Amino acid sequence: QVQLVESGGGLVQAGGSLRLSCLASGIIFSINSMGWYRQAPGKQRELVAITSGSSANYADSVKGRFTVSRDNAKDTMYLQMNSLRSEDTAVYYCNAAVVGPGFVEINYWGQGTQVTVSS
Repeated sequence: QVQLVESGGGLVQAGGSLRLSCLASGIIFSINSMGWYRQAPGKQRELVAITSGSSANYADSVKGRFTVSRDNAKDTMYLQMNSLRSEDTAVYYCNAAVVGPGFVEINYWGQGTQVTVSS
């Protein structure tokens, strides 16, 4: 099986920065796409950023502030978050579409990491 583990969350002041990491482990032939989602209390889980091939897309609320990147050699994805606002407070989840030994694409989710932005 494949595991996704997020790290880098924590408490930060408004205007500050954090960098989240997502490490994929297991038997992986390829990762077709990786993305970050977040969920605040009482709200739907929403897409933050996603990368597939050379393409990266962002939610309007984070454009210009967040940057997603991938290190394919390490099967790791990052989310650099700058100019953080209180409304960015949420649990952030890593998602990946992975091809393994069965040559089928399966979606995996990490356990989530809490990001809290204080005023």
